[in-house]
Amino acid sequence: MSDSGIRVELSVDTPGACPVASVSDEAGAAVTDVARSSPDADGQVIEEFTATGTDEGAIEAREDMDKVFATGNGSRYQFSRSRTECVCEAVETYDCPVADIRAEGGQLHLTFHAPDVDRVRAIVTRLKELYDGVSLRSMRRNGDVDPVDSILVDRSKLTDRQQEVLETAVEMGYFEYPKGANAGDVASELDISVSTFAEHLAAAQTKLLDSIIAE
Repeated sequence: MSDSGIRVELSVDTPGACPVASVSDEAGAAVTDVARSSPDADGQVIEEFTATGTDEGAIEAREDMDKVFATGNGSRYQFSRSRTECVCEAVETYDCPVADIRAEGGQLHLTFHAPDVDRVRAIVTRLKELYDGVSLRSMRRNGDVDPVDSILVDRSKLTDRQQEVLETAVEMGYFEYPKGANAGDVASELDISVSTFAEHLAAAQTKLLDSIIAE
């Protein structure tokens, strides 16, 4: 991967019929190291994952899962599925490769690379049309930030509404120059008044800036 483009992390609370997410929910597992094959001639995809901290019986009781091997760090499972518009494939239809997949408690987490903010916006918009609970977790331009200069921001300081306001503003291009949307556009999307939007945005920005300055 070159230094150009954006590294994006997002989560999906209800990712449809995603076997990886359903296993993490049903078996109480942390699912990591997900690997996928290319579709075969019949459109079948082979997928593998590692499950840790899990009720293995709940996974092995599933007819669609086969245990490959077990290690001290968890068990490796494999299953096949038809190529459908799952979350990963919905992202990759925009020519944005998915770099990492994990799931916990039924929530799917993805990391992918996009060439620009417009592509990210298009992907998030499409995912929100398909699934509930899509949250943009972070965007970082590749090569722009030295890890030692990174600052951890505690998003738990934000209310759910403040986070929604920030995410919507970013997705609609409110912070870009020239702006992709003005305050009225974002407020309309959120179904709130412009003054309420401004209040939520100011409160969220103050909390985030306080964290940055404190660091």
